[in-house]
Amino acid sequence: MTDATRGSLSVAAAALLWGTWPLYVRAGGHGGVLLAGLAMAAMALPAPFAVRRADFRDRVAVLCLVIVGVSDAANAALYFTALARGPVVVAVLTHYLAPLLVALFAPLIIGEARSMRALAATPVVLVGLALVLGLAQAADLTSAGLGAGSAVFYAALVIATRRAARTFSALAITSLHAVVSLAGLLAVFGAAALPSHADAGLAIALLGALVNGLFAAVLFNVGLKRITAQLTGVLTFLEPLTASLLGVAFLGDRLTALGVAGVALVLGSGAWVALERSPVKG
Repeated sequence: MTDATRGSLSVAAAALLWGTWPLYVRAGGHGGVLLAGLAMAAMALPAPFAVRRADFRDRVAVLCLVIVGVSDAANAALYFTALARGPVVVAVLTHYLAPLLVALFAPLIIGEARSMRALAATPVVLVGLALVLGLAQAADLTSAGLGAGSAVFYAALVIATRRAARTFSALAITSLHAVVSLAGLLAVFGAAALPSHADAGLAIALLGALVNGLFAAVLFNVGLKRITAQLTGVLTFLEPLTASLLGVAFLGDRLTALGVAGVALVLGSGAWVALERSPVKG
């Protein structure tokens, strides 16, 4: 198995786990800001063991790590709030404008080889997601705005992580950026980012923070070191795909024949991009 294949599998596994976030948000019953705070706190746990003094000599990597932290705080707060406030379909579809932004800007910002397949596949995948998630039902403009805002910050996170990963390990990026993210959430939202009481919902939220926060983030950052940001962006479309299928199974959503066609478009496009051998230099 090649490094690129391992990286693709690792990112795909993280995306599949992140696709279960709607279950934690809805079952836990806590606000999106609190869930974001818990996720960042969980990811920050290994920070004392991830610090290597030599890494901080790379000033650009340190700056990118800070950008990752700020971006992830905004991404998580906006996305979880979108999931809590409005239909899951609206939140996940607008949030997944992010891979399109990554495919467009990663070659310009960090000089990655341009993946023509990623560029060609992104609109096809968006059409597939529209079919799967039922774009015609997306009437909640507030949730849509929150999801689209999270997409901008998520794209910045992916691109900055690629540069930071040249110096910092996957565990360091996961934990150290989360320290910045948690500090940002506390500075902006204060006590709203911290639990006020213990109940079953908090236990569910904590489980989500550990599994989808810490564990999935490590998987994602391990994979991101081995593949391009553009391929990462396409593979993470598995997140909204998973969310939509869970919606059918547990949240009362229905998957129509058009939805099945959308699944085929998403998976087929992702496989097509993953099989690209020689991206064009941008």
